[in-house]
Amino acid sequence: MIRIILIALAALLASTAWAGRPCEELKLTPENMRKALTLAERTRNTLEESGGKVALVARVGKDLSRYKLRYSHLGYALRDHPQGRWLVLHQLNQCGTADSGIFMEGLGNFFLDDMFAYETAILVPGEETQQRLVSVLKSAKSSQFHEVRYNMLAYAYSPRYQNSNQWALELFAAATGGDVAIQTRESAQAWLKAARYNPTTIQLDALTRLGARMFRANVAFDDHPLDRRMAGQIDTVTVESVYRFIEQRDPQHRKIHLQLD
Repeated sequence: MIRIILIALAALLASTAWAGRPCEELKLTPENMRKALTLAERTRNTLEESGGKVALVARVGKDLSRYKLRYSHLGYALRDHPQGRWLVLHQLNQCGTADSGIFMEGLGNFFLDDMFAYETAILVPGEETQQRLVSVLKSAKSSQFHEVRYNMLAYAYSPRYQNSNQWALELFAAATGGDVAIQTRESAQAWLKAARYNPTTIQLDALTRLGARMFRANVAFDDHPLDRRMAGQIDTVTVESVYRFIEQRDPQHRKIHLQLD
């Protein structure tokens, strides 16, 4: 009976990976390659037409509909060349391990990762916000605000671990905190709480939490408040919560959705 439960848990958790890079080599079909590069080209054209220098770009890496979420991962797209070369700066989990790294890569690579759907949500901040973001993203803060210890479901208000969307959000805080000096993850999280950022609450029962901790090196729950954790309420940073926060704070933003047929 125990063996049956463990097998069932493993199968359930196989679909919960959000943002990361698998250790096995992806078997790309010509059709997948075509779709990824087509979406990358349309995204580049949209970014060029926006006239901006930086935008947030999200992808659908996994089916998260059971959590009422669509996008699994986001990065910052930066205009890197006068002729319109755009590069994506983002955090990625290393092969399902407990570690992560910061990567800079082209839009093609960004959409070549194992995709559930070929669509993207592009959020172009207002001009003043863009200027602040470019300054921070091209500084040492992009690595200064990076925590190597990765947790797919990291608590939004703890510096113990970090997920990829949390890294992006905390950099946004560092860039737009105004007169508040934000130099650490702790100060970024304090500012976000004061600014009424609301993380996404994901409901996970005790059996699923146990299985996640047993079978996945990149999932932990010991950073979450005990009462919330015992109630199965996991408060974490998602693409949707990041976009919602920025949309509320930046009235000059533009949001564009692209999807291949």
